[in-house]
Amino acid sequence: MSTASDLADHFKVTNGKSFKLKDWNTSDTLDHDDKSRAEQALAGGVQRLAELQDKLYADDQWSLLLIFQAMDAAGKDGTIKHVMSGVNPQGCQVYSFKKPSHEDIDHDFLWRTTKCLPERGRIGIFNRSYYEEALVVKVHPDILAGQRLPPSRETMHIWNERYESFNDFEKHLDRNGTIVRKFFLNVGKDEQKDRFLKRIDDPNRNWKFSTADSAERGHWDEYQDAYQDLIQATATKHAPWYVVPADNKWFTRVVVSAAIIDALESLDLKYPTVSVAQKAELAKARAMLDGEGKRKKR
Repeated sequence: MSTASDLADHFKVTNGKSFKLKDWNTSDTLDHDDKSRAEQALAGGVQRLAELQDKLYADDQWSLLLIFQAMDAAGKDGTIKHVMSGVNPQGCQVYSFKKPSHEDIDHDFLWRTTKCLPERGRIGIFNRSYYEEALVVKVHPDILAGQRLPPSRETMHIWNERYESFNDFEKHLDRNGTIVRKFFLNVGKDEQKDRFLKRIDDPNRNWKFSTADSAERGHWDEYQDAYQDLIQATATKHAPWYVVPADNKWFTRVVVSAAIIDALESLDLKYPTVSVAQKAELAKARAMLDGEGKRKKR
């Protein structure tokens, strides 16, 4: 398998001006067709990620925000579960954002996610995010009508204004030590259909399926256009998008793992340096503990 940086870079978008979603293959595996080898690479990635997360926590200067967006059944939950399986739960926070509450709607559209940002030393994961405000809301304009914006603020430029808000917000986060990495799990329409059918046919998976999922599938082309517009407008060097092929879950997980590792390794994380005075205190503590052992032997 490629190095983390090489693999991640293949799916990285830092300038969306020429981005066309149709050019990105949903079943691409970069000729890495050996599933068992990929799973071994993921296991190694999980271990490396655990090491880096431990340093991130100890270093206590940076934080990492991971944003996952996708069509239904693209594998967001499974990707988060497998890639983050080795991370210390104390250093990782996961938030899922569904339909906004009345309290959410009474605030600006960034409010409900802003209050869930990771503290320094931690990894924050958004399963869907503020980007829903230019995806599902764009596909379903009636949702926008229910947000009670002042008429003078609901203009024909509202989507470009929201893209601008996303970019300004992520630039602010980056300037303050929160690294942002965004993942669009790019599943094909045929693969989504197969996964829906498995959820319907398998009683143990019935709970995963909702009739709303099939209804949203009817807006497939609109969502594809919305994602393309979004990535074109919000892919930046400091907050890139990774357009990850999602038809093969095992490959999706390897790519996401590689991108997270690459982001953390770029921070040159280190454990805190112990001062001379602190070392003296440690030596004193050791002497006291050694003394306890000698007293017991008597």
